[in-house]
Amino acid sequence: MSIVLKPFSWQRMIEAVEAVRERALRATAALRRANIPYAVAGGNAVAAWVARVDRAAVRNTQDVDILVRRSDFDAVKIALEAVGFTHHELMGVDCFIDGPDGSPRNAVHLLYAGEKVRPHYATPSAEVTEIEHAEEYDVLTLEALVRMKLNSFRDKDRTHLRDFISIGLVDATWIPKLLPEHAERLRQLIDDPDG
Repeated sequence: MSIVLKPFSWQRMIEAVEAVRERALRATAALRRANIPYAVAGGNAVAAWVARVDRAAVRNTQDVDILVRRSDFDAVKIALEAVGFTHHELMGVDCFIDGPDGSPRNAVHLLYAGEKVRPHYATPSAEVTEIEHAEEYDVLTLEALVRMKLNSFRDKDRTHLRDFISIGLVDATWIPKLLPEHAERLRQLIDDPDG
């Protein structure tokens, strides 16, 4: 497979960010209209929190993670398909691809409230009641988001946690409030921010 390099383009970079924003807003608006409880999670939730402190520290993300109740899945499917998304299950994850030319890389991915994403995780995902209301969408509380990031602790999760630490949203005062496993992970990041 050969890679075709397109010209450098600010416009292409801006369009990539705008496409994620449009997808997230279309999905969350559909869920709101259908009165389905949800929360924006993952990298977009991190970006929303980081932007409240320092927009220069915001990282872009290509997909949209939304936390819902599994019992609401049928209603979620109806709501998202009504606004152009198509349901797929990929590697055990329910996702909604955006239109016929969409890709799983930039789909809407569902996380299920109160369930473990992986069996070995210390705690389940947050609940849809752990939210902050924003003008255009509902987002996980900082506490719930940090807990989920400490739970999964993949490279991108550690990066997101470092972003929170670097702007002062998370610090050592959080450690006593956490499960021992999560507390140790956070201490590692605080003690060695460059990893």
